[in-house]
Amino acid sequence: MAVKVTKSKFGKYPDGREVTLYTMENDNGMAVAVTDLGAAIVKVIVPDKEGNRADVVLGFDRAESYMGNPSFFGVVIGPSANRIGNAAFCIDGITYHVDVNDNANNLHSHMDNGYHKQLWKAEVGAEGITFSLEDTDGNLGFPGNKRVSVEYSLGEDNSLRLHYHGASDRNTILNLTNHTYFNLDGHDSGRIEEHELWLNASCYTPGDAGSIPTGRVDEVSGTPMDFTKPKKVGLCIGDDFEQLRFAGGYDHNWVIDGWKDDGELRHFATVTAPKSGRIMKAYTTLPGVQFYAGNFIAEQPGKDGMTYGPRMGLCLETQYFPDSVNKPEFPSCIFGESREYDSVTIYRFE
Repeated sequence: MAVKVTKSKFGKYPDGREVTLYTMENDNGMAVAVTDLGAAIVKVIVPDKEGNRADVVLGFDRAESYMGNPSFFGVVIGPSANRIGNAAFCIDGITYHVDVNDNANNLHSHMDNGYHKQLWKAEVGAEGITFSLEDTDGNLGFPGNKRVSVEYSLGEDNSLRLHYHGASDRNTILNLTNHTYFNLDGHDSGRIEEHELWLNASCYTPGDAGSIPTGRVDEVSGTPMDFTKPKKVGLCIGDDFEQLRFAGGYDHNWVIDGWKDDGELRHFATVTAPKSGRIMKAYTTLPGVQFYAGNFIAEQPGKDGMTYGPRMGLCLETQYFPDSVNKPEFPSCIFGESREYDSVTIYRFE
């Protein structure tokens, strides 16, 4: 059975162009709404254990609000997700400087002009909706003429599949992610500390006070960073542990166990909401995941008149490790004519 796709007006881009919302629905009561502004996931509506449907992602009711969006609700980040130390990197003997926007570092490429605030080209296909973008050599400080795309497809098994692709005519950073905040009890249900999380990750990459990885890969065993057995997000989040103090809670990159650069999907996370009974299982072909517990979500108006604030959603941002361009010991996020970027991440709801 093909997924049903409907289009609706969602607002205006600052230059006056129309922004469109695309809603996919399957036969099992799941619906996903995405928009060409920032290639953002706006709604994910799934049934709970009683069959009651709720929207389980944070976001906004209109496109104009996504032009603010200080917490990056739902958007695709690029060309470089997460942090670059000292906002500089060297590729093929050339040093590049990018926006200094997170203390001395670079976060998410550019706050105002990154991919999350661009109007992407949309194409509705048999499998779902594909958003694509062209980016010129030197834009935002990154080399290469780049073509990137993300295809969203909705399965009859209540899975949301994100298939990213990127190509560049010069070696450059391509490290795309989606920054959706999930609250499996419903976007309007409060904080997520009671959610239980399991991560298929026996190691993580500790950071300095600015959240730039030190280059070490540390074992989680015996620390509050251990999610190898399911535990409540809030259980250890306030522990007196240096990494948690640095980041105000969980906002770190975990190393997915068993990763090889082979394109294989690996089950890396399960999130369970005891109240609603909703379960989300997550899979990816990528080596890392940034688990962010929403520690610094600014108080702001969200969908349906809801006011959002700290820890009302959690992110599982699949990625190459932060600052990997400056850490040769980490898996490489450098792509160019001899290596195209391709990754898949799946969020499946039960």
